Amino acid sequence: MAVPGLGAPLLAFLLLLLPPRARCARLPEPFDLLYDSGLDAYYRGDFERTVQYMERALSAHAQLRHTRLGCRLGCRQRHPLRPGLGPELWELGFFGAVLRRAACIRKCEEAELGPLSRYRVSQDISSEFYRRTPYNYLQRAYFKDRTPALPKLLRRTHLHQNHIQLNQLDKATEAAHTFFMANPEHMEIQQNLENYKTMTKAKDMRFIDREHRPHMEDYSAAVKYYDAEEYELAIEHMEEALKGYYQADVECRAMCEGPQKFVEHEYVGYEANLYEAIADHYIQMLVCEHECVRDLATRPGRLSPIENYLPLHYDFLQFSYYKVGDYRNALECAKSYLLFHPEDEDVTDNVIYYEQMLAEQMDTEKLLPRKEAAEFMRRHEVESKIIQMVSEDLGFTYIEPDFWISHGQRQDENRVPSGVQNQLTESQGLTSGKKTRQQVDREIREGGPLLYDNVECVYNSEQLNGTQRVLLDSVISEAECGELQRIANSIMLAGDGYRGRTSPHTLNERFEGATVLKALQYGYEGRVLLRSARLFYDVSEKARRIVESYFLLNSTLYFSYTHLVCRTALPGQQDNRNDLSHPIHADNCLLDPEANECWKEPPAYTYRDYSALLYLNGDFEGGEFIFTEMDAKTVTATVKPKCGRMVSFSSGGENPHGVKAVTDGQRCAVALWFTLDPLNRELERLQADEVIALLDRHDQRSDDLNINPRDEL
Repeated sequence: MAVPGLGAPLLAFLLLLLPPRARCARLPEPFDLLYDSGLDAYYRGDFERTVQYMERALSAHAQLRHTRLGCRLGCRQRHPLRPGLGPELWELGFFGAVLRRAACIRKCEEAELGPLSRYRVSQDISSEFYRRTPYNYLQRAYFKDRTPALPKLLRRTHLHQNHIQLNQLDKATEAAHTFFMANPEHMEIQQNLENYKTMTKAKDMRFIDREHRPHMEDYSAAVKYYDAEEYELAIEHMEEALKGYYQADVECRAMCEGPQKFVEHEYVGYEANLYEAIADHYIQMLVCEHECVRDLATRPGRLSPIENYLPLHYDFLQFSYYKVGDYRNALECAKSYLLFHPEDEDVTDNVIYYEQMLAEQMDTEKLLPRKEAAEFMRRHEVESKIIQMVSEDLGFTYIEPDFWISHGQRQDENRVPSGVQNQLTESQGLTSGKKTRQQVDREIREGGPLLYDNVECVYNSEQLNGTQRVLLDSVISEAECGELQRIANSIMLAGDGYRGRTSPHTLNERFEGATVLKALQYGYEGRVLLRSARLFYDVSEKARRIVESYFLLNSTLYFSYTHLVCRTALPGQQDNRNDLSHPIHADNCLLDPEANECWKEPPAYTYRDYSALLYLNGDFEGGEFIFTEMDAKTVTATVKPKCGRMVSFSSGGENPHGVKAVTDGQRCAVALWFTLDPLNRELERLQADEVIALLDRHDQRSDDLNINPRDEL
């Protein structure tokens, strides 16, 4: 509302003086709470509220990033780190600027957001939004809620009801496509998109990615025009892609200025001096900024970037400009490309050719690489030197990636323009063969004794078409399977181990679980038989000893996590299922099927060395365990669960695996992960060991004194 007599600048100044809540009647809602509310609504079957909460969560997530980005960029502009004091006071001037910028950012964010503690979320939630998981729930909710309640008269109107359906299906399709762009291997979402396309009778409909990255869209469009030899359109879109890239780079770097996590310093008593504290935080931020090169070249949901992504912009442009007769821009772009690959003979010859074509018109030595490319590379090289220096002097571990892969070149037969004096052979394209199999980082051995008389080796690694794999039968008896199933159905909680997510891997099944310690606690409370809880503990220890012995490990194998799990097919959601009960993955690294790699880095459980699954039943439909190649598609072995059967394997990228859909009944198993590193032992297992030791002592005393251990505990 306008205030009479006040100009716009004065009014804006007065608004800044108001308390934050006076200026902003409604603060943004924490997106993690909205997301949890959406999940609760979904599992209650309230799809209308699911849509409301999920849309608000996505909007709040985007608004939070937008606010933080605006504050950081605005304060950076208002408070540049260029102190104007003399050399003797340089330090005061620099830190004075740092403090002013910090105060500016805090005031800005608190004015827009309120207390910043409201917006701190767990790594799990951040990963959910990075993988675009909310859109998967959203597309299902839009589809299931496509026929809302209508007055009787309107319900009789077929045309109106179809109109309602189309609106909701359009939104379901948008959400599904957005999720698919980050999860292209998700089979169920592929089928859903086909179904939506058929239902809307629009086979050529344009799918919309609600989280699209403009610089990548322009790049993809430019490459398509280039392949079609429409060079003017290729130039237009590639130039826009470059502008978008450098703007996205600015934003990516600004977002690196947030809080950092110092894993090596997460212990009591750490006290850093001024320069140690600054160095600890700054190097984390600098590496984050340095890695923006990878982030901006990585498609949504992928782990590996497009090879040679930024230099390729200049390579495509230099040839496109050549084809339209613009040798000046072709020369600038070719020289820009050489900043990244100074030894590239093809482009070096192109530079010579362009200079010859322009020699009579201008002094070609004055035509330099583009300014933004030169500044980018200069900064990138300085960052590399600083990070390398820190790695040597301060013990900071960082391996510099090869950001500009030289074989990631344009794939076309005219990479060298006609007329170049030295005709070269056909340029090398992108590598198409599979990369080498993920190597196990220890001596590979197997075939050791199974320790127990009844245990039978069914298949070894060779018979299972892989490395460090074994299939065993009769690990436990039918009676033990039945007893463990009974205890499972007495103590398991839906979503246990997965932040309460009742369907963490597929929306078509309910997931339940329980740990050894929980079973023992229930046993002492009298909620289950104590001997049944003890059986769970003993069976898992038996499995550990078998794995340690069979794979001939020369050091102790420790528990990393022990979980009694059941997956139950949800009624009414099994028709035409083509998803997996548990998607293809590896246990200690991040599987990247597109790059044929498995990245051993957080958030993967990198310390896990061996895995095992001990099945309790086979009276269900589907649920087969499968090994695949690293492409996550080629199945190399299939295991049908049954009572007492155990499959065990090394936990790395050499053993990608998953579980086929459970389409009827309940599938139960004891899931076990092991580590060779005692520092990563399962805490709950250590506590369970203490309980068992106490139980054994009480059993001995009870025999003599008739003491009830539960009463004494």
